[in-house]
Amino acid sequence: MASKSFKKKTNSKRSSSKSAASMAFSKHLYLRRIFFVISIILLVCVIVVLGVSSNTWNKLSSVNHSFHSYGYVVNEFPHDPNAFTQGLVYAGNDTLFESTGLYRHSSVRKVALRTGKVQILQQMADSYFGEGLTLLGERLFQVTWLTKIGFIYDRKNLKKSEQFTHEMDDGWGLATDGKILYGSDGTSTLYQMDPQTLKVIRKHFIKFNGQSVRYLNELEYINGEIWANVWQTDCIVRISPNNGTILGWILLQTLRQGLIAAGYNGIDVLNGIAWDSNNNRIFVTGKLWPKLYEIELHPAKKQYNNDVIEQLCLP
Repeated sequence: MASKSFKKKTNSKRSSSKSAASMAFSKHLYLRRIFFVISIILLVCVIVVLGVSSNTWNKLSSVNHSFHSYGYVVNEFPHDPNAFTQGLVYAGNDTLFESTGLYRHSSVRKVALRTGKVQILQQMADSYFGEGLTLLGERLFQVTWLTKIGFIYDRKNLKKSEQFTHEMDDGWGLATDGKILYGSDGTSTLYQMDPQTLKVIRKHFIKFNGQSVRYLNELEYINGEIWANVWQTDCIVRISPNNGTILGWILLQTLRQGLIAAGYNGIDVLNGIAWDSNNNRIFVTGKLWPKLYEIELHPAKKQYNNDVIEQLCLP
């Protein structure tokens, strides 16, 4: 009896072992199938995400490189035709501050928008060639050409209060977002500077279609963007101050062409951007231009390809 009992127990153990093994194997197959299904789902998700990301990136790139607009003139104002405009700032109450260039003719001036009349003029020393200008609080910051020297003026009377040196290679354009200064030096570099120390804290190299956008000139901060005149062209490039990407181009060739057609043959290039942030008004002018324009942006009637933009805007 004992022997039979032992055999029964042994057979029972073997049966249990076989049953456990069978269950384990089934569980293993089940887990493998689940893993396989999950892997397929994840693979499909990755492919979809990559496809969407690629399409999204291509669309964004297309927008960044093909968004062109032109300025529709909504108002014209008188402008001193002897002002070799290098910097332009809107200061509220229909008042502008302007920096002019040329040796022995450079100045900083307060100008009435509607009449173009110079209300206060601060003449610069003959050895300085005035360049970019911006207003931060109660102080006007100005840089000068072919030097690393700049000046600070009291906005109330344009009296010079300080002289500073900066770290840009040259002084061309200035703008501010109310916290930091943005600067250009005639290259493709957009600088960010501490207004207290004038030290460069960041810089971006601006490129379009793989090509450097040289000759960044007069600057203005407008609605979270940096707008820059490109010297020797009728173009303004819109730049993201966060990463230096190009957000679009503003084509203003009709302004200069209109002045020339009206007989103003002595004018120089488009230069000067000012923004009235309270009323969302944009003003532009040029060197030796007899007029200052308030413009609104409209989509260009045709979308120019990259090659045409290079010809128009990259001298």
